[in-house]
Amino acid sequence: MGTVVSLRIGSTARGGAMRDGGLGDGGTRAVTEAAAPDAALAAVRTVFTRWDERFSLYRPDSEISRIARGDIRLTQASAELRDCYAIALDWRDRTDGVFTPHRADGVLDLSGVVKSLAIAEAGEALRGLGLSEWSVNAGGDLLVSGDQSPGQDWVAGIVDPASRHELLASVPLVAPVRAVATSGSAERGEHIWTSAGGGPSPYRQVSVIGLDIVTVDVLATTIIAGGEAALGRSIETFPIEVLAVLRDGSLVATAGLRSGQS
Repeated sequence: MGTVVSLRIGSTARGGAMRDGGLGDGGTRAVTEAAAPDAALAAVRTVFTRWDERFSLYRPDSEISRIARGDIRLTQASAELRDCYAIALDWRDRTDGVFTPHRADGVLDLSGVVKSLAIAEAGEALRGLGLSEWSVNAGGDLLVSGDQSPGQDWVAGIVDPASRHELLASVPLVAPVRAVATSGSAERGEHIWTSAGGGPSPYRQVSVIGLDIVTVDVLATTIIAGGEAALGRSIETFPIEVLAVLRDGSLVATAGLRSGQS
């Protein structure tokens, strides 16, 4: 996926079971507290490796790269890939066509949903291990679970796109708010095709905070691509908060962030 994945877990192993589902050996096994870190890391690595091998356009041997080259047609693709494509099309409809899996050069690109779907599946794998306090961070898109001790809630740091060593904001992720996704040009340049007047997005970076990792990931991309109109539609339609950085460095924040109630 061209990014880095990191995992943090709390001391929440409860002697749970690792359920089969592409993550285990077909059975179940108890996970002790001592074994939890290794088991959690292995489960998350397995999830992301499988998604990367099928969906990464960075890999010439991936299924989606084979479709891009014309080696196979979409109708010949795996059920998993076609299901992912259906999810992307659903989001295209829900965002009035601003979010799309179809690049201008005709290549099918499911990157807009793949990473967040992998994060969500990794979270389910961790729950299957009996872990309830954890965070999974993939390229700055973050999903957390569990409540820390009082005053020690999960906090997401939103990086300043003008200085990658500085934070714009620190956002507490207090349940039910569990997910943050950031999209923009600061790290990878102009890689998002836009519908905002045909030119560059008015936003250099957009961070979306909400309940569901797939939703916030898609909407961060949507707002970058669709500009101010997409921002307005997104905050009217979905239970999210948004922090956007304009091209001149000024900030746009939704009411919940301004009041500190995100």
